[in-house]
Amino acid sequence: MQIVQREGFLSLYKGLGAVTAGIVPKMSIRFSSFEYYKESLAKREGGTASSASIFLAGLGAGATESVLVVTPMDVVKIRLQAQHHSMTDPTDIPKYRNAAHCMYVMVREEGIASLYKGVNLTVLRQGTNQAANFTVYEFLKTRLYTLQPDVKDTLPPWQTFVIGLVSGACGPLFNAPLDTIKTRIQKNPSTDRGWTRFVNISKSIIKNEGYLAFYNGLTPRILRVAPGQAVTFMVYERVYSWVSNLSQSLQIEDIQKAGLQATDPNET
Repeated sequence: MQIVQREGFLSLYKGLGAVTAGIVPKMSIRFSSFEYYKESLAKREGGTASSASIFLAGLGAGATESVLVVTPMDVVKIRLQAQHHSMTDPTDIPKYRNAAHCMYVMVREEGIASLYKGVNLTVLRQGTNQAANFTVYEFLKTRLYTLQPDVKDTLPPWQTFVIGLVSGACGPLFNAPLDTIKTRIQKNPSTDRGWTRFVNISKSIIKNEGYLAFYNGLTPRILRVAPGQAVTFMVYERVYSWVSNLSQSLQIEDIQKAGLQATDPNET
């Protein structure tokens, strides 16, 4: 309520542009890289990926999306959310007008490397997040198939939604301290680098705010991430099933055409 009173209702949506601009490529990279890593690891295990392989595939998927999309998107989002100005007062002009302008100003004033502040922690956060996310999801998915032997195709949408909701909550629970430190690093410019900055921020949080401060914002993060993961998994499973069925149908048609051509007496 204080934010709304001070900066207006629209201030609750600061950083939304950066999120929406990055969500499609992020999800595309996440699932395509996960399937690639999963299949590659499964080939070494006789065709079926173990829980350890799924964990590693999720870890790799999270790391991949971090480098390509998530880190720049997060840095811009945090900068936009951190600037205090009234969105109802036209005379109060913010430094960053929108996501694109924020990125432009940051590159101009601080260099392109500024978009990758905290990249190592982002890779670690997203990697552990998706490792937990995919491992829990695949485990629950397998259990549901075991409990429902009559289900041969894709699980009902409501079931993928529920297990996606559960798995989506596991990531934030697993790595909340990392996310808190990463946010502090990206929010505040500093000459400190790498491990030194990580340690200094960690000590500062413990000294000034206590250990529980590492879990600040956990509830809203779960409320944001878990439903998003639930919807994402539900849609992904339906699209994946549709594409797989379409691919199989096309393959069958090609085989049938090849068979007809082979038996056609007029074919030379």
